[in-house]
Amino acid sequence: MRITLVHALKHSIVPVETAFAKLWPEARLMNLLDDSLSADLAREGRLSEAMTERFLELGRYAAGTGADGILFTCSAFGPCIEAVARAHAPMPVLKPNEAMIEQAVARGRRIGLLSTFPPTLASMPPEFPASIEIVPKLAEGALAALDRGDRAEHDRLVSEASKDLRDCDLIALAQYSLAPAAAMVAEATGRPILTTPDSAVLKLKGMLSGG
Repeated sequence: MRITLVHALKHSIVPVETAFAKLWPEARLMNLLDDSLSADLAREGRLSEAMTERFLELGRYAAGTGADGILFTCSAFGPCIEAVARAHAPMPVLKPNEAMIEQAVARGRRIGLLSTFPPTLASMPPEFPASIEIVPKLAEGALAALDRGDRAEHDRLVSEASKDLRDCDLIALAQYSLAPAAAMVAEATGRPILTTPDSAVLKLKGMLSGG
């Protein structure tokens, strides 16, 4: 199976490739990176029709290369990804968090949502059922540290921010770039931690290969 991975942050590539290597090594991967997407969203502050068209163009390109499925790893663009899914049905087109959200809803009612990218905390909560209480938390400065190449400082800031979520049933790490910090967050909070890459890979594998 040929899977196209579409990224808006370069930091998402290694975590999701690691998940595929562990859980579905037979899949053939193609990475598409447009890191201007996240910068433009942060500047504009909203998802515009022009942004949706950019995602549709990425979807058309991926489909044109022979992709059997598309996995977006950029968590702040849910409505844009939904437009791609409609355009290419029945091909599996997954939002980065939908598999993790399914797991989280099955395991808790008060869910901490930890992010390093502010727009994610606006776009992602509506993806949860209305019956779920979402407690959002931004790890301020962490993404900038990662952009500087300082993974240790990123993980430290994420771990510190997560302590505000210790009264939640579980903590969902909203971005693929957060997955390597999962163990530190678990230690800091004592709560169950869900990450996006493993959940997404398993869901896509199940849809395309029957498990």
